[in-house]
This record gives sequence, structure tokens and C-alpha cells, in this order.
Amino acid sequence: MWRGSSAGGSQGAAMEGTGGELGGQGNWGLEDAPGLLARASLPIMPAWPLPLASSALTLLLGALTSLFLWYCYRLGSQDMQALGTGSRAGAVGGRPGGCSEAGRPSPGRSGESGEGPRTEGLMSRRLRAYARRYSWAGMGRVRRAAQGGPSPGGGPGVLGIQRPGLLFLPDLPSAPFVPREAQRHDVELLESSFPAILRDFGAVSWDFSGTTPPPRGWSPPLAPGCYQLLLYQAGRCQPSNCRRCPGAYRALRGLRSFMSANTFGNAGFSVLLPGARLEGRCGPTNARVRCHLGLKIPPGCELVVGGEPQCWAEGHCLLVDDSFLYTVAHNGSPEDGPRVVFIVDLWHPNVAGAERQALDFVFAPDP
Repeated sequence: MWRGSSAGGSQGAAMEGTGGELGGQGNWGLEDAPGLLARASLPIMPAWPLPLASSALTLLLGALTSLFLWYCYRLGSQDMQALGTGSRAGAVGGRPGGCSEAGRPSPGRSGESGEGPRTEGLMSRRLRAYARRYSWAGMGRVRRAAQGGPSPGGGPGVLGIQRPGLLFLPDLPSAPFVPREAQRHDVELLESSFPAILRDFGAVSWDFSGTTPPPRGWSPPLAPGCYQLLLYQAGRCQPSNCRRCPGAYRALRGLRSFMSANTFGNAGFSVLLPGARLEGRCGPTNARVRCHLGLKIPPGCELVVGGEPQCWAEGHCLLVDDSFLYTVAHNGSPEDGPRVVFIVDLWHPNVAGAERQALDFVFAPDP
């Protein structure tokens, strides 16, 4: 075995006697290597006990997971509760303010309903759910409508005569009466179906005397002298009425812009008896246009929308934006008989396809 000099040897012995600190001076031999390696592998600082660290990390992750699951549960519970409340309140209705022809009772006059803020929040939540599932593309106007309330700035609409009760879609052309050319296909289809629709009305008609309860399918009078039989009510088909009116139902199935999957969408017969009058009404939204097909129009009938008078004609359609204040009256004599129109809710022609899809999702009929 090779050794260093005697002086080195005495220093090496001193190292061995004292534990041989690393970095000490002196010579060493091969037989000293195992001891030196063992000393070199010792940790510089004592490590945190591994089992304790693992348990602490597991507890922390478990606590974070439980907190996340609790948050998701609370969020989902609140959304479901809000959806249920909105459905019970009526996604379109608000507080009844009078007879809205061919549909549910319309929202009350501007400022009357107490459903505004709650409905606005419900619409925003449903719109966010739609965007998560699909996209925000093309949703600028719908998003502003959800955030801004039923009309610009929450106040009256154009000149104070346009007051939709629930949804005001901004930047839509506003006029009380819409040109026929805007919905040419649907207008021509309904007018060509006039004989079949008139026959259907004859099959379901009654004397409208008010002395007996309305027959099956007819709604109770929502106002004196105002009766209706609906094939679609708030976006839901009424199967028994549709079977009794095959011609009208066939015409509805052929329409391109009928709001058949939206709570704003209604279709059916509207009857106004002599002496009846509906004044100062507004529909729930400017996103729709109501198509009136005249079936029986006696003398003395009156229709005023946004201050502009018009009159129905048998076999012809009128396109009405009922988000404007409107008045309907039958000023004829009892011998003239009732005024009868077939009313269908169509999409406003300037509502884009992506907006229609989003609004159908937000205002889907109750299951």
C-alpha cells in the first residue's frame, strides 16, 4: 500500500483520529474511500419528514377540491332556482296588463310590471349559458338588450310610444306597420290559405254570447268581448286545436319566420265582439312582427298602432309591430257580428339568424 511521507502519515492519522473532515489537509489511501464517500453523502441540512409533507399536501388538495365542488353546487342551485322562478313568473308575461290578441296576457304598461330586474338577470344567465355552448359571435345587440333592460336606458322607447314590456332589441328599424315585402313569402302563403283558414274558423266557431262557457279549445275572455282559440301558445303547439284546424296548421308549418319555438310566438284566431275595445296596449318585444290575416271584418272596426290608423281587409295581411302602443276597437252594431282575424307572430325581418337562434335558446318554452 502506497503511503505518503512520514509527516503526511502523521497528518493522516490525525484525520482518522478526529473523524477526517472533508477538505482537511493530508494524504489518504484507497482503504479510506468508503468512509469518505459515506461522509460526503450525508445531507447538508436535515430534510422535512416525507410522510408529514405528503399528508399535509393531501389535506390541502382535498380542502381545495371540496371548496370548488361546494362553489359549483351553490352556483348551479342558484341558477336552477332563478330559472324556475322565471318560468313560474312567465318568461314573456310579466304582470298581466290586459288582453294581448292571440297570446298570453301581455305585460302591463311601461313601469307597471315588477318583473324587470329579475327577468333581466335571468336573460343574462341564459345568454351566458348559450355563449358557453356556442359562441358570442353576432350577439352584440342581444347582449346589449340583456344588459340594458326592456327599452333604451330603461325608459320609454321611440317618442314614448314604443314600450316593449320585456325585450328591446336595439338598432332595429322602428315603424308601427311593416311593409308586406319584408315577409313576402309568409304573407303570400297565408293569403293563399285564406279559404282553408276561414273554413277552420267556421268549424270551431260558436255564438260568442257569453251566456255559456266557451267551448273546448277557446280561452276564457281575457277582456270583455275578447276571445281567442290558439294553435300555438307561447311557443308551444296545442295539439287538440291543431287537429281541429288542419288548414291553418298546414299553413303554419309552411311559414319560414314563424316564432314556433319561442315564448314570444303565438298563432290563432282572435275574435272581437261589437262594442269591445282594447286601448293603450303594448307587446313584450320589438323582435317580432304580428301578421294579421283578416277573416271577417265588419264595418266600424279600428286599428291604431303608434298613432297611425289602419284597417283590416278580408283575405289580406297586415304586419304590425305591437311593441308600439296600439288600440283595437269594434265600434259596429251587434248585427254586424264579430271581427275575426288570424294572428301569427313572425320574426322581425331585421333580426339576424344568429340572434334568432340565441333568443330561441334564451326564451325557450317551458318544458
